[in-house]
Amino acid sequence: MARKMKTMDGNTAAAYISYAFTDVAAIYPITPSSTMAELVDDWASHGQKNIFGQTVEVVEMQSEAGAAGTVHGSLQSGALTTTYTASQGLLLMIPNMYKIAAEKLPTVFHVSARALAAHALSIFGDHQDVMAARQTGFALLASNSVQEAMDLAGVAHLTAIKTRIPFVHFFDGFRTSHEIQKIEQIEYDELAKLVDYDALQAFRNSALNPEHPVIRGTAQNPDIYFQAREASNVFYNWVPDAVANYMKEITKLTGREYKPFDYYGAPDAERVIVAMGSAVETIEETIDYLMAKGEKVGVIKVRLYRPFAEKYFFNIFPSTVKKIAVLDRTKEAGALGEPLYEDVRTLFYNRENAPVIVGGRYGLGSKDTTPSQILAVYENLKEEDPKNGFTIGIVDDVTFTSLEEKVKINTSSEGTIRCKFWGLGSDGTVGANKSAIKIIGDNTDMYAQGYFDYDSKKSGGVTISHLRFGKTPIKSTYLIDEADFISCSTQAYIYQYDLLKGLKKGGTFLINSIWSEEELDKHLPAYMKKYIAENDIKFYTINASAIAEEVGLGRRTNMIMQAAFFKLASVIDIDEAVKYLKEAIQKSYGSKGETIVKMNNEAVDQGIGAIKQIKIPQEWANAVDTLDNKKDQPEFIEKVLVPMNRQEGNNLPVSTFKDISDGTFPSGTAAYEKRGIALSVPEWQIDNCIQCNQCSFICPHAVIRPFLPTEEEASKGSETFLAKKAIGKGLEGYQYRIQVSPLDCTGCGNCADICPAKEKALIMKPIGTQEHEIENWEYATENIPYRDNLVSKTTVKGSQFAQPLLEFSGACAGCGETAYAKTLTQLYGDRMMIANATGCSSIWGASAPSTPYTKNAEGKGPSWANSLFEDNAEFGYGMAVGVKKTRNTIKNYLEEIMADDASDALKEAATAWIDTMNDGEASKKSSAKLVEALKTYTGNNPKFKFVLDNTDQLVKKSVWIFGGDGWAYDIGYGGVDHVLATGEDVNILVFDTEVYSNTGGQASKSTPTAAVAKFATSGMKVKKKDLGAIAMTYGYIYVAQVAIGADKNQFMKAIQEAESYKGPSLIIAYAPCINHGIRAGMGKTVSQEKLAVESGYWHLYRHNPLLVEEGKNPFVLDSKEPSKSFQDFIMGEVRYTSLKKSFPEVAEELFKKTEEEAKQRYQKYEKLAK
Repeated sequence: MARKMKTMDGNTAAAYISYAFTDVAAIYPITPSSTMAELVDDWASHGQKNIFGQTVEVVEMQSEAGAAGTVHGSLQSGALTTTYTASQGLLLMIPNMYKIAAEKLPTVFHVSARALAAHALSIFGDHQDVMAARQTGFALLASNSVQEAMDLAGVAHLTAIKTRIPFVHFFDGFRTSHEIQKIEQIEYDELAKLVDYDALQAFRNSALNPEHPVIRGTAQNPDIYFQAREASNVFYNWVPDAVANYMKEITKLTGREYKPFDYYGAPDAERVIVAMGSAVETIEETIDYLMAKGEKVGVIKVRLYRPFAEKYFFNIFPSTVKKIAVLDRTKEAGALGEPLYEDVRTLFYNRENAPVIVGGRYGLGSKDTTPSQILAVYENLKEEDPKNGFTIGIVDDVTFTSLEEKVKINTSSEGTIRCKFWGLGSDGTVGANKSAIKIIGDNTDMYAQGYFDYDSKKSGGVTISHLRFGKTPIKSTYLIDEADFISCSTQAYIYQYDLLKGLKKGGTFLINSIWSEEELDKHLPAYMKKYIAENDIKFYTINASAIAEEVGLGRRTNMIMQAAFFKLASVIDIDEAVKYLKEAIQKSYGSKGETIVKMNNEAVDQGIGAIKQIKIPQEWANAVDTLDNKKDQPEFIEKVLVPMNRQEGNNLPVSTFKDISDGTFPSGTAAYEKRGIALSVPEWQIDNCIQCNQCSFICPHAVIRPFLPTEEEASKGSETFLAKKAIGKGLEGYQYRIQVSPLDCTGCGNCADICPAKEKALIMKPIGTQEHEIENWEYATENIPYRDNLVSKTTVKGSQFAQPLLEFSGACAGCGETAYAKTLTQLYGDRMMIANATGCSSIWGASAPSTPYTKNAEGKGPSWANSLFEDNAEFGYGMAVGVKKTRNTIKNYLEEIMADDASDALKEAATAWIDTMNDGEASKKSSAKLVEALKTYTGNNPKFKFVLDNTDQLVKKSVWIFGGDGWAYDIGYGGVDHVLATGEDVNILVFDTEVYSNTGGQASKSTPTAAVAKFATSGMKVKKKDLGAIAMTYGYIYVAQVAIGADKNQFMKAIQEAESYKGPSLIIAYAPCINHGIRAGMGKTVSQEKLAVESGYWHLYRHNPLLVEEGKNPFVLDSKEPSKSFQDFIMGEVRYTSLKKSFPEVAEELFKKTEEEAKQRYQKYEKLAK
């Protein structure tokens, strides 16, 4: 029978199969596996049935360790239980994996294999995590493609039930997990027939039950522990045959042949690669290419990695093989070789006529693996003495492990259409491309593949979509290097990236541009003109930005560009494409309201009709850039940041990182990016400005700043460098100017929105009209000092004359988090140490090569480091303890020196320092005097050198621990609680977005009742955890809840009280997020904070233990009685309104419940304040 074809990614394929066999799913979100759990939760919420006729019970835990414990317990109760994870998440599960395996519990962990955080975090794919779990006793089954993720996930579940051995079913993170392919779907009724129901019932019968009680998990002594471990061997002996048998069953169903090891290539191959994962598809393409040239090559595809079955390996191993290259997608530092290589070497130990075996590493952190690299591996095997321990895909000019790619080859199937789409994060390009793939895949007989390449910035980063369409299955598991069609949705990219690289002769280029043909000729870089003319490129423009604004879509140009793609690429008939596009729009946006559907339909219609073909002038072939605007830049910027930002980081050799192999990057590199991604930026209206500095205070990216030039400084600026007399005590003799950096602005518009002037002092204008401000920004920042000592920095206005030491981050436009951190750096940045939990704040805070935390003119600024997600509080605590110990040692040594042979001047300076060592600002002054006094010391006390060598520890450090609610409320809560309980002088700042923002908006214990989030598809059913109230029960912790847009002065009081408090502090900051779906847009996030407080949704308070010593109530409620409608507030966010669309039967009840809970919280705070 004809099998149903569906277009999906690897995560969806694995989740679909897992759902069939699952009673309970215990999960915790982590990229790139989260989608599997989200899909299972969504299907269950909408009533989808598994093979047992039931929906899956999905439970979200506080961490992966908690999820693994829940899986363990659920299995022991007799429920088939599944989880989904990756990377550090899998590592956190390892302790329970040992237990689950040893107790013979039939589960499957579906793992989208991902790199581990080592010298740096990487969310991208390799096999480091799986290899770290290979010793647990779980069987390991690898899927090499999206189709295999569908087919082999079932083998894992079926074999686990039959053999009682748990499985890790893994596939490459991103390359398979997020690659979209058109595949055949296996139906649930087919799978149900393959289950060993006797084995399943035996599992249920052996569950813990007081009806027939047993004891498990005893403590064993040396007399029996060893023997009991060995008793499980027989179970592992059964697994390979069971896997092979179920693979045969899948073959019967699908016609696709699977074995524990499979061979592809010449039957008489002499050179063979052994590998597993998505690279196998690329290797197969390369084999086809080489065999057509008469080469005898092949690949052994590892499917069942544990148990490693010698019999099945040699069943398919060609006897003609003389040389083997084993490819490992992992690194095991210090080992003789990586795991798969060592296994294959062991297989051939003591065998007669054993082939030469070498090993190599590839693809770490999703490094692209191409046919040309695979060719280099085969070429290496031709050598008499092939290189061992080699690498591919990089240039290692330090230890010289890399194989040279001597030839570039193209192995794509004939007739494949290859398309690249350059997009701006959050402009909808990726979503629209996913829709296009499904349209073509599900509605035609063509095969489709999609893969999406991102940088690490939040919305506003670069996205590159790689789409292929063809008449045969697509095996090209690597990025497109030769394209038929290239589209770009962001005009600014023409100056930043080589957009046309790889566009074939006669190809098509489409760009979203506001320029006319004449302006295009003026602005288009010479390299683009030349390439277009010399390669007969068909060049089209469309002003999608104007259309999007006109129809009400803001900056989301996706549907317009997608319609234009269908018109130009001619992959399918344009009328059919429009029909399918509009059906997809209804499906995607129907729950968000008819208005949004209409806007997107209008965008499609206009997108088709607004395309303009550009006639290529002959002189373009001779175009030369006449202006050289290159400035002198630091070596790191020139050699690392610029190439990386141009998407050329793959070309950087190992030696680039030789001196920073520990992951150290310099501060302040974000200032050199100048992305120019805003459509509109604020223009200062000098006559309307009241000099309040609120625009600067709330700016998420620190791109708008007040300067206080002297008249002379102001006069030396350009003609447009206007200033007015500064008003305010202490500002006599100075001018005042608001300066905007157009190239760093993201165009959110919050500054203009909250400007309190009677007539707005900031108006959003097209970026093209503000180019003169680029020069003005450079003049202001390079020639006018930050005069932060004229007005007290403790005020809102005064704080903004201080240099922000967090600037130009990769956060979303309108981000609700960054302004809090930025203000802290203005007050304490020159002595701040920041421990940052993994999450949004670590990604916008330090995504290589962009580092937005910067230094002041003295070279001082926040030190910043990220450990992990789960241990950040402890990490920051460790910083504080370490610094305290060093400073106390200095104190003790100074006391010894003073008692020995110190001068009176040194004694005076040392005494003053000791007296003020724990006072931040006072310690700055006393430290400077002590350093001067130390220069006069002539004695011979051996402790003096330690003091002199550690003068950078003299100033009291302000230790801050940053993270989101997913960290503070959930995975890191145990650490947060413990660190606060220690009484140590640390400050914890929680960016409370009420969801896991970084992983895509999953529910946390901060998510309020009724809010829709992932794992709360039908609305959160339980109320938000009151983290602040819990911390207050200790009595000695400073606690505050703040919202910068609601009460700026309250926020300023809170951070100053917290930082000066000689003990632990906790500040919980309300942070509107793109995941909230604010209907007014991200240009209203600051106003949204104000509404949140005015409606009683969020409450402001401060709990200061010092007030108790004054005989006062430590709790101060800063919020007033709600004056605005709570229901109106929540109806302004899609996370609430979507519940009304999808689950109207529960929406009203949950809306009432969440409002009542908010009222109860306020009443509780009122009682505390009395």
